[in-house]
Amino acid sequence: MGESGDGLHLIANARAAGDPDYETAVELFVAEEQNHARMLAHLLAAGGVETKRSHWSDSVFVRLRRLMGLRLELMVLTIAEVVALRYYRALADGGRDSLLMDVAERILDDERHHVPFQCRRLRIGFQATPTPARKAVRELWCSMAVAVIVVVAVDHGPALRACGVSRREFVIDTVRIFHGVLGTVFAPECGSRLTAH
Repeated sequence: MGESGDGLHLIANARAAGDPDYETAVELFVAEEQNHARMLAHLLAAGGVETKRSHWSDSVFVRLRRLMGLRLELMVLTIAEVVALRYYRALADGGRDSLLMDVAERILDDERHHVPFQCRRLRIGFQATPTPARKAVRELWCSMAVAVIVVVAVDHGPALRACGVSRREFVIDTVRIFHGVLGTVFAPECGSRLTAH
């Protein structure tokens, strides 16, 4: 559900940033996310399961993303992308169905690029932010990410367990990935080069 949105709010925020190349990249990002939704819908249909029309977590996610400008939207999106990295890795590695494993691998191929893409833009967005504010944002973002990761682990525990991943393992692994994101976004300046985690 979260990947099927039209992305108009994000695209408008990208357009307001005044960088046509970035706006185009965001449009391509939205198209990839919509392709994920299409693949997942086909996967569910193949299993005889209908897609949901609404879910409380999607509503919260959308509202959080739209609270403020581009940076907050990207911060929320990045949490979802990090969760997707670990979740789809579990499905790809522990799935018992070749179609499920194929879809998970295809989504992972995109997500491996999406996280560094979001990190680069966030790093640019926080460059002029004073150090005390950056530290505060980092701590708040980390707290929000851990809360989301725990909710996903609880909510999707049975699916994770079916793939051989405990809730605890999922939380630890995903938090570790997110800490890499924090290091990328908030690392001290070291030239213009950014290392993706």
